[in-house]
Order: sequence, then structure tokens, then C-alpha cells
Amino acid sequence: MKLDRKEILKALETITVAGEGKNMVESGAIANVLTFGDEVVVDVVLHAPAMHIKKRAEDDIRKTILEKISAEAKIKINIKVEAPEKAEGNEIKGKAIPGISNIIAVASGKGGVGKSTVTANLAVTLANMGFKVGVLDADIYGPSMPIMFDVESAKPVSVTVDGKSKMKPIESYGVKILSIGFFTAPSQAVIWRGPMASKALNQMIFDADWGELDFMLIDLPPGTGDIHLSIMQSLPITGAVVVSTPQAVALADAKKGVSMFLSDSIKVPVLGIIENMAYFTPEELPDNKYYIFGQEGAKNLAEDLSVPFLGEVPLVQSIREAGDYGRPGALQTASVVETIFEEITRNVVQETVNRNENLPATEAIKITTMAGCSAVKK
Repeated sequence: MKLDRKEILKALETITVAGEGKNMVESGAIANVLTFGDEVVVDVVLHAPAMHIKKRAEDDIRKTILEKISAEAKIKINIKVEAPEKAEGNEIKGKAIPGISNIIAVASGKGGVGKSTVTANLAVTLANMGFKVGVLDADIYGPSMPIMFDVESAKPVSVTVDGKSKMKPIESYGVKILSIGFFTAPSQAVIWRGPMASKALNQMIFDADWGELDFMLIDLPPGTGDIHLSIMQSLPITGAVVVSTPQAVALADAKKGVSMFLSDSIKVPVLGIIENMAYFTPEELPDNKYYIFGQEGAKNLAEDLSVPFLGEVPLVQSIREAGDYGRPGALQTASVVETIFEEITRNVVQETVNRNENLPATEAIKITTMAGCSAVKK
């Protein structure tokens, strides 16, 4: 059997790349097609760094050739990601923080799904694995990291670094932490407009002595608003982790969160989705699982969106108690909670490695104002 290059190109004209209107051949995504008997090599160039777009393109090409050309074809697909050329101008790129290798945004579309609890437990698990870890509590209006790390009364001190005065993050359980909660009274409401909140965040990001970090976790507020844009304008985010419960209402908002990161104007790779409060197992009935908020909703959402599913966290009373007492549950040695978060954290690390090996570095976005509305540009 000999494959025909022209037939293959014609078949590939039926495929479009996510986010582009033209088919793969017309848009130039198909850089080359080579045939050798029953073997075909397809070279593809994509401009979107999102992992799910790359995977979907590969699957679509393979499926199209097998169905429309030959079910016996031996297919090799080489995908290269190239950022589109940009016009020179007044473009302002966010600054990377020297010494910080990976910046992971932990987000949720809906409040109350346990995003901060997951962030805290990921942080201490990474630290226990030997990584150097920092947490930036970007939830300006509802900071919770000081409570979860039992450092409510701590106050960052000023240190001199290279002749400049900087804040020294508070350290707890091997994790460096900065939060607006360190600068306000526990009962004090933060009543700030967006620009003031953004300024405070920038100070905690760039006027702090973070030192060398393998991972900085950013605990974002719920939703998809001004704080999120400010963070992504200030920093090149390595990737995002989205937390959701299996409940339909939470999943709808989580889907919006994933959509925000993967949008053409932001292009932050989504490392995966974590399902919190997945099920409840009573202590007296250890073999029973009660799916109070629904079953595998976040897992199914991850499959629908073609993003990795990083794992599930059950409803465990000790996780809530540990957060309230200021000692994240993953620190419970030889416990179910420790095992769960070790698995999820390993998945996060692996997806970060995959992202860094296969995708170009993320750039901070630029925010401009046009015609009275906000626009986001790379």
C-alpha cells in the first residue's frame, strides 16, 4: 500500500485548529507531509501554547488519516509550537522574579470550593518533597493563608537586599508566605478598588525577598476578575491549576476559569483540574463513599476540556480541622490525607515538567483600555 500525499492534504483540509477559523492546510499549520509507502510523517506548526490544543490537533490528524485515507497507515506527527510574531511598539512585558523557577496560579471559578485549602496542602507537600516553595496569597478581600499556616500574628520585617529595602516573607512548615492578612487586623475589611489591590499585590511580588524558589503558588480569589488580570500582567505564569467540587454550579464556574486561562488573549497553560469534596466516607463505614455534591463532575469536565485530571480530595473532617488549627492536613504523617496530596502534588509536578518541555515560556499579558472597555493583549 502506498499513501498519496495529495489525498492526505485534502483530508487534512477538513480539520481546523482550535481558535482559528481556517483549516489546517489553509492556515499553514500543516508545514509538511511526507509519505513512505504505508508511512506518513506530518509536520505541524501551532501558535497556541495550550497543551489541550496541541493534543487535540494530534488526535484529529491521526483520526482523519486513519478514517479517510487508510486504517493501516503508520502515522508520525511532529508538532512544533511557535509564538506568532508581534509588531514592535510600546509593549510592556511583565517581569519574571529572579530565582523563581515556576509560578503556579491556583484558581477556582466559584468561592467555597476549598481552593485555599488545596493551595496550602500542595505547598507543604512540595516542601516535604524537598522543593523550595513560596505562597502568595492574592485573595486580597479574603486572605486565609495566615490562618492556615498558624501565622496570624506574624508581621514581615524589612531586610536590605542589594542596597534595596524589601519585605521578608513569613516562613512556616518550610513554606515562605506573603499575604495582605499580615498587614491588616483580623476583623478589618479590605475596602479597596482594583488599582489599590493591584498595587498591594505588586509590592508583595516585587518588593519581597523571595530568594530561590522551585515553586511559587499564587492563591487567586474566586472568579475571573481584576486581580487575575493584574497577576497575569505582572508575572509570566507557568501554568494554572483549577479547583472545583463535583457540583454542577461549581463546574460551570470552573469551566469559565479554564476558559479564561486558555483564551487567545491570555494563553496560560492549564496544568489540570483538582476535584475537592469528591465524596464522604464516614469513619465507622470506611468502605462506603457518599457522593454528596455529585460524582466525578470535575473529572468529567477535565475530559471534556482535554485538560489533565490531577486527582480528587474527599470530604475529610481532619482536613477542615487542620486548616482551622493552622497545620495543613497533608502534614499528618502516614495518614490518608498525606497520601492523597502526595499523589496530587506528584501529578502537578509532572504536568509542570511536561509543560516546560513541550511549550514555550509564558509571557505576561498587557492590559490596555480601548473605547471605554478593558482589552487584554499579549
